[in-house]
Amino acid sequence: MFPELTRDDVFRLETRRLWLRWPRMGDANAILRLAGEKAVAEMTASIPHPYPTQAVEPFIFGARKGNTLGEHLVLAITPRSKPNELIGMVSAHKQATGVPFIGYWLGTPHWGKGYATEAVQGLIDSLFSLIDLPAIEADTRVINPASRRVLEKSGFRSEGSFLKSLPARGGLFPCEQFRLDRSTWAALKSWSASGWAHAPDPEADEEPARAPTLAMPPRRQQEQGEPCPA
Repeated sequence: MFPELTRDDVFRLETRRLWLRWPRMGDANAILRLAGEKAVAEMTASIPHPYPTQAVEPFIFGARKGNTLGEHLVLAITPRSKPNELIGMVSAHKQATGVPFIGYWLGTPHWGKGYATEAVQGLIDSLFSLIDLPAIEADTRVINPASRRVLEKSGFRSEGSFLKSLPARGGLFPCEQFRLDRSTWAALKSWSASGWAHAPDPEADEEPARAPTLAMPPRRQQEQGEPCPA
C-alpha cells in the first residue's frame, strides 16, 4: 500500500512547526519517558504502563522494518527546530479493507499546542496525495475528548461507538469510530485554498497547520490524547 517514496529512511514530512521522520534508535529514551506515562499509555491499545525498558529498541526496529517493507508508515513527531527531539509519534497501518488506519500519541509536556492536529493533518494530506485511497479511518476511546477534537478538526466524521479490545489495557473498552472520505478531504482542501477556514479553536492559540511538504535530503553529498491504536 505504501509507495517506494516512504520506504527509505531519508523520507520526512515538513509542516509549519514539525518534522515527521522515521524513528531512530536515538529516540529510545524519549519514547520510554513520554509514551510510558500513564496519561498517554492508558488511552492507547498497545502501549504498556510502565513501559518496559527492554521493549523500546524492538519497537523501533519493528517500526523501521515495517516502513521498509511498506507494511505501515510509522513516523516520529519532532519540532522543526529540533529534529532529533522526539515529542510523539503518528502512524498509518494497512487494513484488509484497503483503507488505512491512523494512530498517534503525544508526550504530555507538548499537549494543548496543536501539535497532534498538525501531525495528523500532515500525514493524511500526504497519504491522500501519494496513494489512491477512498478513505482513512481512526478511532479513539470515548473518554478521550481531546483526541476526538483532533480528528474532527482534521475532517473525520464519527461513525458510532463500539467495544474494542485494547490488549495493553486488559480488556474491551468503548471506542468511537471515525472516517475521512477522499471527497471530504478534497473539499476541505479546496475551501482552504479559497480562503475558507474553520472557526478559531478557543483552546488553541496557534495558526492553522499548513499543508505538508515532502522533504528528501540528498543521498550522500514521525494536543492531549490519541486514538486507541498506538
